[in-house]
Amino acid sequence: MRFLVMAVAAKESESAPPAKPEAYVAMQQYNEEAAKAGVLLAAEGLTPTSKGARVRFEGDERIVIDGPFAESKEVIAGFMIIKAKSLEEAIEWVKRAPNCSPDGKGEVEIRKLM
Repeated sequence: MRFLVMAVAAKESESAPPAKPEAYVAMQQYNEEAAKAGVLLAAEGLTPTSKGARVRFEGDERIVIDGPFAESKEVIAGFMIIKAKSLEEAIEWVKRAPNCSPDGKGEVEIRKLM
């Protein structure tokens, strides 16, 4: 099974670097370990929403909304695609990841790919 692991953005994601340099090193080590185990299939960080856009669909109309987006709790800061035998195994892999949140408080969402 493949799972999408989404890092929920913090309000600092728009203006501050996502993590301290040592956090990048820790995440790189984690990613290497997961890749060697055959678990990590892809992983990327995302630019701030100020550099993005949303397209809203309303019937036949398409409305473009330029970033930044007001509700940071609805924004993804980065993602991983991992391969695991179950949701429980995916959770165990995510729990091993370093906490790279600038304020030490982070949240990720794990969803099975269809």
